Parts: sequence; structure tokens; C-alpha cells
Amino acid sequence: MFNRANVELIPHGVARITATGLVDATGVERASDIIICATGFDVERFISVFPVQGQGGLALNDAWAEGAQAYLGITTSGFPNMFMLYGPNTNNNSILWMLECQSDYVVRQLQRMDAEGAVSIDVRPEAMDAYNRTLADEIAKVKIWAAGCHNYYSNAAGRVVTQYPHNMTRYRDDTSNDDWEVYRVEHRAVAD
Repeated sequence: MFNRANVELIPHGVARITATGLVDATGVERASDIIICATGFDVERFISVFPVQGQGGLALNDAWAEGAQAYLGITTSGFPNMFMLYGPNTNNNSILWMLECQSDYVVRQLQRMDAEGAVSIDVRPEAMDAYNRTLADEIAKVKIWAAGCHNYYSNAAGRVVTQYPHNMTRYRDDTSNDDWEVYRVEHRAVAD
């Protein structure tokens, strides 16, 4: 993967993200279409340890102050075109399976964006909220994750933010659905 001409591993921290890429900790500015961040392992915070800003300057860390939430564990409302792997509520059984399902989902969304001339997609807040309410209801049925038990599954408020309550087939089905309607889609302007 790293031997490909269009891939560069940058073994330094990121000083800042720019409009065209990033500036690494050594001060080198690098143009980029895609930035993949390996942020370490903080079970409750996921990628919020990385300074991500969404619409209106909202920091992901602030959006997730009461616990991380995402639609399918992949995309969070208010952060257009941001997709993550191994996001909130995606821990269950084989992470490789989850990552494959998520990768396939993200690729399909990007392909659809390209095919339809979309420049931005952002999961609708009501879709994300409904998905997370359903997850919370299902998680509540799993006694081992019950409130009052101190474990890595739950955040400080007692909300389970890491676990996925269904089997792997269900997750594959959920991430295989044509769910374009859950997104606000912005198309590129058509020239006259």
C-alpha cells in the first residue's frame, strides 16, 4: 500500500490542516485530496482527539462532549464528507468484518457522490438521532453492558459508546442498504 506512487506515509504529527492539505510537525506543507489519521486508541473519544472542525467551526470534541455518536458508526451530522472507520458503537466480534463493511459503505457513498456530481454529503441529524436511539434501546437489553457497571463500554455518564448490539450479518445489511435519503446532498453548480 505505501509503495504506491499516490500514497505517502508521514511519520510525523500534524501541525495543522490547510485548505489544500496539511502542514506536518516538521513544517512541511503537503497537498492532499484525502487525509487518513491514525490517532491512537482512546476507547471513548475515537477520533475526537484529533482537531476536527465541522460546519460553523463546531469542534468534533465539543459535538461529542456527552458521548460519541454517529450514523452507522461512520458519519456524524454537522461534519460533511467526514467518514470514519471503527467509530462509535462499532465494537463487536471481528473488527476486520466491521472495517470491511465500513470501507465498502464509504466507497459506495464516494462513488455515488462522483456519479451525481455531489460536492458534499452530511448525514441528517434526525437520521443520526433515530439510529442512535434505536441502538440505545437495543444496548439496554444486553445486561452485561448495564448501567452501574464500570467498564470501557460506557462513558462517564454511563452511556455505552463502544459496543454494537447486533450480529455481524445485521451490520453488513445495514451498511449495504441504499440510504442516500439520510444525507443532505450539495451538488456542484452547473455551468450555463
